[in-house]
Amino acid sequence: MRHLKSGRKLKRTASHRKATLAALGTSLIVYKRIKTTLAKAKETRMYVEKIITRAKNAVAQEAGTDKKNIAARREVFSILRSKAAVAELFKEIAPKVASRAGGYTRVVKLGRRLGDGAEVAMLELVDFNVGQDKNAAKAAKKSVARKKQMPKKKTAKNTTAEENVRQPESAPGISTPDAGAVNAETTKDS
Repeated sequence: MRHLKSGRKLKRTASHRKATLAALGTSLIVYKRIKTTLAKAKETRMYVEKIITRAKNAVAQEAGTDKKNIAARREVFSILRSKAAVAELFKEIAPKVASRAGGYTRVVKLGRRLGDGAEVAMLELVDFNVGQDKNAAKAAKKSVARKKQMPKKKTAKNTTAEENVRQPESAPGISTPDAGAVNAETTKDS
């Protein structure tokens, strides 16, 4: 019996479980939102919240001085094993959650996976609404793309006499004289 023993084994050995949680934690910090099974999401939530608290406390101590807390960064790096994730955590995430007392992540259940019927969940950082930012960026990108595709209308002021002359359509294989040549010929005869 596992009375008072916290944490899930996730059907893995200790080293495999540690590597899995580190990979999920790194992905969550870098991408702000991950999709995984419900059990892994709940376990990763406990794992990541401790790391975020460590970073938040280190950033709070650094606020008064010019020195960075290198020890805290090394501790977090020993867990995550990603320089990009550590930099993101200390530069962007920790200052943003400084006023929050805890509960930096949220688990949203998404239903069951078709392949094996496992419960799937979305684990995301609370203060980062990634979906809304992406939707706003896509909408802005679409409006810019539509503006580029729209041809500019020619006004009467910008058109010349040569552009107003209608070009005769020719059948394939039959050559027709240019409109400019026709206009030149008519001016010579008169």
